[in-house]
Amino acid sequence: MPISPTANVHATAIVEEGARIGERCQIGPFSVIGAEVTLHTGVVVKSHAVITGQTEIGEGTVIFPFACVGEIPQDIKYRGEKTILRVGKRNRIREGATLNIGTLGGGGKTLVGDDCLFMAGAHVGHDCRVGNSVIMANQAALGGHCIIGDHVTIGGLSGVHQEVRVGTGAFIGAVCMVRRDVIPHGLVHGPGAKLENINIVGLRRRGEDNQAIADLQQAYQRLKESSETFDDSVAALADGGRSPSALVDDVIRFVRNGSKKSYLKP
Repeated sequence: MPISPTANVHATAIVEEGARIGERCQIGPFSVIGAEVTLHTGVVVKSHAVITGQTEIGEGTVIFPFACVGEIPQDIKYRGEKTILRVGKRNRIREGATLNIGTLGGGGKTLVGDDCLFMAGAHVGHDCRVGNSVIMANQAALGGHCIIGDHVTIGGLSGVHQEVRVGTGAFIGAVCMVRRDVIPHGLVHGPGAKLENINIVGLRRRGEDNQAIADLQQAYQRLKESSETFDDSVAALADGGRSPSALVDDVIRFVRNGSKKSYLKP
């Protein structure tokens, strides 16, 4: 599919030779599509956006004006090597957002899941792994090599330090600087990024069982009150290899996978 006959490309847009434009794509005025870009069915690129690099954009994604998707990493070690950015389906990449390709040192891939919202000015750094249904509010930023689980929300003007993991379902409030890993379903607030509670509102919105939420709250309280190391406290939640709910299992698995940055603790 070089350029599908059903695609609508504005006369002022630049689509470089080699780009692959799928069915029913729309490319707006003055946008630039690079030679190694693949746009799948129904992708909408509004005016003045740039999609470049070895970048693949999934079906139904919408890219808004002045977004820059697939540019080289903001990493002085990058030397022009061929790396990729892969964005999933039905994402919304708003005005001025930036998503970078990977680096060889990080595996060469920046990966974004499905159904995410990147608000105006949001940034996804090189080699990040972003899950499904993630929301990054205005001017939120991920440093390189971050791993962000499904259903995570990152508030406006917040930053996540490179190599930090944020577990599934976590909520990071506005104007936080997150330097350590955030456990699944954690609730983080304040400039110093304090783990204050679990994300009860998010869990209820996703229809989690009340008993499962209560079990997670109880586990959080045990972590908060424990005098053991954090890893040992989490291991104790398994209670001989078993935990009381799938939500608590999320926390146990997350910690067992290990951390390069240690953890935000209750």
